[in-house]
Amino acid sequence: MSRLELSIAWRYLRSRGGSRLFSFISVIAMGGVLVGVSALIIINGVMTGMQDDLREKILVGSPDLRVLTFGDDLKMTNWRDALAKVRKEPGVVAAGPFVLTQGLATAGHDYAEGVFVEGIPPQGPGVPEVTEIRHHAVRGEGDFRFASSDGTGHGAVLGQRLAERLNVQPGDKLTLISPAGAKFNAAVGGYVPRMYQFEVTGIFETGMYEYDNSYIYIGLDAARAFGGLGEAVTGIEARTTSRWDAGAVGDELTKRLGYPYRVVDWQEQNSSLFQALKLEKLAMGVILLLIVVVAAFNIVSTLTMVVKDKTKEIGILKAMGMSSSSIRRIFLTQGLVIGAVGTMIGVALGVGVGVALDRGKFISLDPTVYFIDHLPVAIQPMDVLVIVAASVAIATLATLYPSLQAARLYPVEAIRHE
Repeated sequence: MSRLELSIAWRYLRSRGGSRLFSFISVIAMGGVLVGVSALIIINGVMTGMQDDLREKILVGSPDLRVLTFGDDLKMTNWRDALAKVRKEPGVVAAGPFVLTQGLATAGHDYAEGVFVEGIPPQGPGVPEVTEIRHHAVRGEGDFRFASSDGTGHGAVLGQRLAERLNVQPGDKLTLISPAGAKFNAAVGGYVPRMYQFEVTGIFETGMYEYDNSYIYIGLDAARAFGGLGEAVTGIEARTTSRWDAGAVGDELTKRLGYPYRVVDWQEQNSSLFQALKLEKLAMGVILLLIVVVAAFNIVSTLTMVVKDKTKEIGILKAMGMSSSSIRRIFLTQGLVIGAVGTMIGVALGVGVGVALDRGKFISLDPTVYFIDHLPVAIQPMDVLVIVAASVAIATLATLYPSLQAARLYPVEAIRHE
């Protein structure tokens, strides 16, 4: 593009005098692009942040892989041999048995709470760190060693919210009621569940509502007795070199173990939640992209009015020898400048607001509904590049019609235009 074409395009953008309205319309068109791009970046960042934050919080207590069995009893009897095979699998860096069951918890009051009871090996030398849950203890000296003061190893670590509702602190006694192994009692005319005494040795807080609100961790041996599993466990949990490799490692592990074992990765364990978030992110992106499309119509109308206003000048330029392609490039440049400037300002505004929202945690959320306590925003460079490319492409397409109309004007008819 020649300097003459750029000079004319710039003059039309900053027109003065009787055509001052057109420069104002150009600003409005830029504003439309700005709003669309900034909104798209912020909302896309919110959806990405929700996915990332939920994933990190879920994986605090949920492993990359879980090895389970088929069948009605949902327990693994020959788990030691399976554990040895899992630990030898390439890509697995840590593995250990676990027990997951349900029960009732009470602290000696009339109030009882339904809870998830998970048994894991007590913390100590040589014990694999399959999940990050042990790093989230906020109170208690015994914490995940489950070392109760009576020396029985009946220690329990509770979620922060659950501990508040039960009104317990480290050192307090806790009763867990198990439905497993309940015996019929003729005196009461029904089944009597088994009750176990535990000592609160720690309290953890992950920020994930589901864990903090309803999970209790106890030692593996105590959990097997509580769940009536004998020497069996619920399954084996494993950590891989990278959580994104968990699916491939799980497929290979399934082939190695064979029936009756099955391997579930972290995405499959929470598939409905992550699929819903992905679909919501796509839907919001498409809807907000329509704002940019609407802004493109503003560009079309702006350039069309400029062509209408500058018809006589275009005729003079063509009569002086300027080619139709040069005229077309002048108006293409105008449209691209409007789109590019609006896009760049929108990117700056969107990224700035997104970073401020994420660092300041200005928007609080109800964790009982959203699983998290504030609105996270994660701006991904690749997402920003895609938004910028889409915005500029739409702005470019919007300039085609008016630029072609300007290029098709006949010099004589254009000069006579009133």
